[in-house]
Amino acid sequence: MNSLFDDEPLPDATPAPAAPLAGIPLAERLRPKTLDEVIGQRHLLGPGMPLRVAFDAGRLHSMILWGPPGVGKTTLARLMAGTFDAQFIAISAVLGGVKDIREAVERAQVAAAQGRRTVVFVDEVHRFNKAQQDAFLPHVEAGLFTFIGATTENPSFEVNSALLSRATVQVLKSLDAEELGQLIARGSEELGITPPTPEAAQRLIGYADGDARRLLNAFDTSASLAQGAQIDEALLERALGEQLRRYDKGGDQFYDVISALHKSVRGSNPDGALYWFARMLDGGVDARYISRRLIRMASEDIGLADPRALRITLDAAEAYERLGSPEGELALAEAVVYLAVAAKSNAVYKAFNEVKAFIKQDQSRPVPVHLRNAPTKLMKELGYGHAYRYAHDEPDAYAAGEQYLPDGLEGQGWYAPVPRGLESRIADKLAELRRLDDEAAAGS
Repeated sequence: MNSLFDDEPLPDATPAPAAPLAGIPLAERLRPKTLDEVIGQRHLLGPGMPLRVAFDAGRLHSMILWGPPGVGKTTLARLMAGTFDAQFIAISAVLGGVKDIREAVERAQVAAAQGRRTVVFVDEVHRFNKAQQDAFLPHVEAGLFTFIGATTENPSFEVNSALLSRATVQVLKSLDAEELGQLIARGSEELGITPPTPEAAQRLIGYADGDARRLLNAFDTSASLAQGAQIDEALLERALGEQLRRYDKGGDQFYDVISALHKSVRGSNPDGALYWFARMLDGGVDARYISRRLIRMASEDIGLADPRALRITLDAAEAYERLGSPEGELALAEAVVYLAVAAKSNAVYKAFNEVKAFIKQDQSRPVPVHLRNAPTKLMKELGYGHAYRYAHDEPDAYAAGEQYLPDGLEGQGWYAPVPRGLESRIADKLAELRRLDDEAAAGS
């Protein structure tokens, strides 16, 4: 049976006779029946947010739900169908094909003849090929049914443009620690047991890694073993075994291991980075989570000192998506080593944070007139764009002395490249451009 935030579609069938609660998985017992029961996705479901507005206004429209596993894609699709009293047809792109699409169309036609709307939900829609995805187009355009696709992959790359243009893309996020804590509290209440100890709850939250389904299944298993006793770390170990291998045999906490990987990369130690990477895999951390952290490291700690690092890390993440475990883990290991040995710079990271902090406390400065766009005659008469110097028409394609910051910020500099890797050459380039600016200022 599927669970609360299961992303695998359920068959659209007449409900079976009610079973004793003891025989129903906790995640299924906690499946939200209304939007207000959904935990997480406040950026979509909070007051005034896109999906909440669509629900409240009765505007059911085709969409792609993009997000990681266990965040409620199937649940939201079912809630939409229920809210609008629409027939719900679920298709798995992993197991289904054109035959299933044809059957869905026929069922939607029957429902339409009866004056009832239909929601066709396609799980893992990115696994359908172009021809299969195209099969939905005429029926979506004709309004025969509302199409809702769920995917863990970037729809820009995995969903064909024709279908994408007929659907909005809603991005779902992993649940944060507070939201997972709410799930534990709700599960404890449902089971009528004392909540887990704070240490056990923290371990469960770390193990779930933002996945509500994973958390509730682990909690359900642990509660069954506890037989009414409070769940502590020792009981979690017995209940989940290898699934919950301790990252902290020496007293570390879950996020300490992630921190150790990050600091080993930052410290240019490939052996340490590989060790902590392997520890995380051995402990059951989702490799996709590790790949996201590696992408962050490439931007934060290496940056423009070696721009190839980001591309190599993105390629490794894509290779893992194609191969899965264990084959794809080698690609991530390659990225780990490359990040560790690459030249390091946090210059962009620091400059970006400093600019954000400055803007937050500064006034809203107007765009200088010479930088403004002037698409109309009135704007031209007001001087918009006047005296702007087109860089490509200047010597070496550089308009020496031109001002690009708002008035009052002349000479301000946030980005300071480090003397390592490619950034040492960037520093030389910027120094030469500043020299040309000074010459232009002296001659004006």
